[in-house]
Formats: sequence, structure tokens, C-alpha cells
Amino acid sequence: MYAPHTERDVEQMLQAIGVASLDELLAVPEEIALKEKLNVVPALPEYLIQRRFDQLAKANDGVEYRSFLGAGSYRHYVPPAIAALAMRGEFLTAYTPYQAEVSQGYLQAIYEWQTYICLLTGMDLADASVYDGATALAEAAIMALGATGRHKILVSRAIHPNYRAVLRTYCDGLDVAVDEVPFTGDGVTDYRLAAEMLATKEYAAIAIQSPNFLGNVEEPSPDLTHAASASGAIPIGVVAEALALAALAPPATWGAQIVAGEAQSFGVAMAYGGPYVGFIAATERHMRRIPGRLVGKTVDNSGRTAYVLTLQAREQHIRRERATSNICTNQAHCALIATIYLALLGQTGLRDAAALNLARSRELASAVANVSGIRLPYAAPFFNEFVADVGRPAGEVLAALRERRILGGIDLGRFYSELDSCILMTATELTTTGDIDALAHALAEILRVPVHA
Repeated sequence: MYAPHTERDVEQMLQAIGVASLDELLAVPEEIALKEKLNVVPALPEYLIQRRFDQLAKANDGVEYRSFLGAGSYRHYVPPAIAALAMRGEFLTAYTPYQAEVSQGYLQAIYEWQTYICLLTGMDLADASVYDGATALAEAAIMALGATGRHKILVSRAIHPNYRAVLRTYCDGLDVAVDEVPFTGDGVTDYRLAAEMLATKEYAAIAIQSPNFLGNVEEPSPDLTHAASASGAIPIGVVAEALALAALAPPATWGAQIVAGEAQSFGVAMAYGGPYVGFIAATERHMRRIPGRLVGKTVDNSGRTAYVLTLQAREQHIRRERATSNICTNQAHCALIATIYLALLGQTGLRDAAALNLARSRELASAVANVSGIRLPYAAPFFNEFVADVGRPAGEVLAALRERRILGGIDLGRFYSELDSCILMTATELTTTGDIDALAHALAEILRVPVHA
């Protein structure tokens, strides 16, 4: 809380410092002081300031492009009610409310966030949020390392490359090895090879993303789950497109004990890459290792419902050697936005949004596949993004699309050298038929081939 000083407080502090006034305290030495006034814009009324910012915004013409970008950051409709509620002054903090007695409203919102994440993932508990999906994966890996005492992590190569990079950064400082299992020609993790690697009993966990970075839905086989259990490894489910949880079976169904993910799709603006909001959910077995904060529900001495912070894992709250994480806060405001989004849509609305994403992505895939010279290399089911092989360097095709004011997708050759002719394309409920037609015709023009009817 902000506690202002009284005039007497200020006088006493100035006396202790040995200066007569705040002006003297803040005086700039003559040798570095400005000798002339700064050339700054004079004060303007609010409506002119708004007009100025509108002009600046128009200088960014990227908002006028047709976009098929995804890869962990997705365009979704944000109901206006979210801004009206989340931007209230009482909620404008990104920090965890420490004083429960004056923060019951925010703690209740976080408790509801945790509840929603549990419902979506099938886990027993979830934390108050973490920084983003990438750090969520890294923290989930640390949970597994602590639970098993091992020093190796196995991850699918089909997990988001940025997530894997963050995981490696974490593990480099912990003297932990990160091994990768490749994906097959179907664009999903090689479960057979993963089971063989797990049989060595060296790995603390195996992490699999669904839908994976290539857009394909992962359905780990019972054999893999059995292999993980037999080897003592902890299965970790990774979610980059949270809206998929409304359409797909939750990670708990294939045996995940920890789920790490990114909830940006739940009403959080793309915002040029952040801030976003990560989550970690787990079975009760891992309750004592979950990082960050966990809000609990109890009653006060009058029997009224009360919310409290509990099971805080950072060293500032418990003995350093027993700390399981150095995360000191949570993405409170972004988690609040996601909570409001989920409450506004409800179960039916969320499923409807997911179904619309499925429909738009199928429409896009059909249109792109009908362009001669383009093929869809994977037969695996996908959610709202997929891979298109354009038969030539993807970067060249994407550059030509940008000249036509179309952001055609992600050049997969940046991350996988063997996919240098492949583009990761995404469609959401904001993608229109007109957008799809424009992309298909632009691709046909660039590739100089006709579009099949």
C-alpha cells in the first residue's frame, strides 16, 4: 500500500540528511545543469493529445494487413466488457496482493482463475499464474527435477522453439541436460523413440505440446504413458493455444501430471509479444512444488468466506534451501483479464469460439491446398494452425505476400532447416472468407499457377 509522509515526517528526514528543503535535496549541480530550456511540446488539452496519438497509431500500417500469424500469439476477439471491468482502478496492478485483509476482491479473482485452469486442464490445482508459457514450461521442468532428483529432461522437438530455448537457459544454470525427441513424418512426436529413451530411467520428465508448434494435435499413446510411469518420469503437457482446451481432451486424459501453458488467447491482447500470462497446473501429488503463488479459500473468525495466499514457494517466505522457485509474483492483471474472458463466455461460449476457430482453419487449409504447387504435408488433425509447403523458400513467398499487405504466416525454416519451404498458417474467428480468398489468390499469383475451383 502507498503510505504518504506527513510534513513533519519530511522535515525530520531532511534534518537527518542535512538539507533545508526538498528543492535543495534535488538540486542539480551547476556543472551538469541545463543552461537553456528544453524544447518540449507545450501542454495540450486532452482531445488534442488523443488526436496526436491517433496520428501516431496510423503510422503503423501493420494493423491494416491481413494476418495469418500465430505460433504462440493469437488474434482473438476481446469483448469490450473486459476493458470496462479489468481497467477499473481497483485492479490496476500486476503484482500479487500481499495484504489479504484489504485484497479480498483480487484474491477471489485469482482463485477463480485457478479454478478455470483446473477445469480446462483436468488437474487438481493451479497456481496464481506465472510470466508466460515459456517460463511455465521451465518451472514445470524444475518441479519434475525436484520431485525425482534426476538431472535430465526429455522434450519433444515439436514444442515451441522459444519455449525450448527458455527451458535450456534455465537448465544451463542448473547443470541439467535437455534432450530432444524428434517428430515423425506425420508432424507429431515420435512416441516409440520417446519410450525407448525413457526406458533408460535417466529423465525427470517428458514434455509434449498439444497442439504442437506445427499445429498438430498430439495424442500420446498408452505405451508412452506406461513407459513414463515405469521409468519414474513425470509427463508434462504443454499448451500454447489455450483456446484448444475447449475443443480437445484435457492433458490429464493422456496421463499428464503437470500442465504448463500460455493463456494469452483468453482475452489478452497480442501487444507485440507481451505481457502475457502463463499457468501451471498439477495433480495433488505436486502441490508442494508448484511455483509462485496459490490462493486458497477459507473462512474468517466470523464464518465468512475469505481468501488467502498459501503454499508460497519462494525463498523470501521459507528457508532458502527448501525453496522450489524464485518466482516472486504473478501476472495478476493479465490473469484477471483471462478470468473475466472465461466468465463472460462461459462453457458454451468458449466451445463456440473454439468451433469457429476450427471452421475457419479448415476453410483456410482447403483454400491453400487448392493452389497448385502447395501441399499440406501432415495428415494429423490440427486445431487452428497448420503447415503449408509452398515448394520454394518460404521466406521469399512471405516477403512477396507482405508486398501485397498480407502476413502469410511463419517461416518454419527459421526453426527447422528441413522445413525451409514450409509456412505455419493460422486462422481464428477474426479471419474472414475475404481474407482467405485474398491469401489464396496472392499465393497463386506469386507462384504463377492457377487456383483450382
